Amino acid sequence: MRAARCWIRDAELDDAAELAALMCELGYETKRTEMETRLKLILSNPGYKTFVATMDGCICGMIGTLTYPSYEHNDASGRILALVTASTARRRGIGRALIATVEKDFAQRGIRRVSLDTRLTREDAHTFYESLGYERNGWRFVKQLPVRN
Repeated sequence: MRAARCWIRDAELDDAAELAALMCELGYETKRTEMETRLKLILSNPGYKTFVATMDGCICGMIGTLTYPSYEHNDASGRILALVTASTARRRGIGRALIATVEKDFAQRGIRRVSLDTRLTREDAHTFYESLGYERNGWRFVKQLPVRN
C-alpha cells in the first residue's frame, strides 16, 4: 500500500533503532536494545503483526496489532496496540494508510471486530480514529503491580 511516497511493509528485527525512536515520540523512552528484545518476542508470535511505513528509505511510521480469541464472542478479535507517525511526517496520509493496511490484514484473516486504546489527552488522535469510523466504547483502567522477587 502507498501513501504520499510512502511504502508499507512487514517490520523486521533490523528496524529496532527506528522503532525505538518512534516509541520515544509516543512518550515511551525506549533504547534500541530494548526494542530488539521486544521485537524478537513480537515477531516470533503469530498473533502479532507489525507494519512499518517507509519514506525516502527511512521508517516514518509503524502500527502493531494482535489477534486473539475472545471470551465475549465466538470469533477472534483484533486489536491495534500501537500506531505512530514520525512528527516530521504527519498529516501526509501515513496513519490512514497504516490503518487501512491492518484493516485489510484483519479482514483477510476473518477478523471483523477491531479495538484500540488511546490516551485521554490525545484529542487529535480521538478525532482521527473517529474520522475512520471507530467509536468510543467504554473506559480502560490501568494499575501498575509491584515487582515481586
